[in-house]
Amino acid sequence: MRYVIIGAGAVGGTVGGRLAQAGREVVLVARGRHLAALTAHGLRLRVPQGESTYRLPAVDGPGPLGELRADDVLVLAVKTQDTVAALDAWARAPVAGGGTAAERLPLVCLQNGVESGRLALRRFRRVYGVCVWLPSTFVEPGVVSAAGTPLTGILHLGRVPHGTDGTAHRIAADLQDAYFEAPVVPDVARWQYAKLLGNLGNALEAVSGPVSGEAAEALYARVRAEGEGVLDAAGIAHVSAEEQRAARGDKVTPVPLDGAPRGGGSSWQSLVRGTGTIEADYLNGEIVLLGRLHGVPTPLNELLQRIAGEFAARRRAAGSLPVAELVAMADRAGGAAAQHG
Repeated sequence: MRYVIIGAGAVGGTVGGRLAQAGREVVLVARGRHLAALTAHGLRLRVPQGESTYRLPAVDGPGPLGELRADDVLVLAVKTQDTVAALDAWARAPVAGGGTAAERLPLVCLQNGVESGRLALRRFRRVYGVCVWLPSTFVEPGVVSAAGTPLTGILHLGRVPHGTDGTAHRIAADLQDAYFEAPVVPDVARWQYAKLLGNLGNALEAVSGPVSGEAAEALYARVRAEGEGVLDAAGIAHVSAEEQRAARGDKVTPVPLDGAPRGGGSSWQSLVRGTGTIEADYLNGEIVLLGRLHGVPTPLNELLQRIAGEFAARRRAAGSLPVAELVAMADRAGGAAAQHG
């Protein structure tokens, strides 16, 4: 199979580079300065074992590839807010032998949250979800790093909305040859919703810095408890924290990498890069949506969603809102919600 990595940033670039290292055929899809660097110098991937450069085909969309191959696997690794544009670009791409990508090719959603799989199912017949446990960083155009060791990441994989098949097992086998653990599970959504609860702290980290210290940790606990309450009200099952810890163990331990400091998670990196967008609408916003659908107030997740969106739109510096100020805002939001209720 040939892997077409749509969005070869931190996560997509790491997976693409590792697959190439394992001898798999890979095409990278990127844009702007990143695409220019990939084309001119190749993908530089920094991992604990050292830095390697992979000279891989790099394109800005399906056009330069002509007809896609019948054995292509499309790996969607853009941020969720960019999903619709990517699906529009690739769904109608022709495939050798007839038909379109949406009709014939598997699409793997290598993304945070749960919304991308639902969006993809509107267009693609065969969609696979992944619970992404992969500490990685976009360092600069053409350069990504992944600090995990001994494995680069753990990627639970399954059909959307549920089930498994031979394609999932073949993809998992390739990933397992490329420094990943890739369990194929029939209930990938359970893993994704569990990861979503952890990702509710992404916006907190992005606007106020690392979630460490008593005040930040207490606020995150409140935000997560709100999310758990909403999932319970919606009847949505998720893997327990204990099951997650057992699955991960010490298989992916981040270590410092020379020249590739890890400043924060995906939302933090969006603010640092000044992209103008952030994925909070699909992380905290997922809890807000479910809360509104099931009549559960979600003032803390609403607050983080709004503030993170403002930070991105105004290109405010990551971590520039003091935690004490954010906690005070959360207290006011929670009090107002209780009074309204």
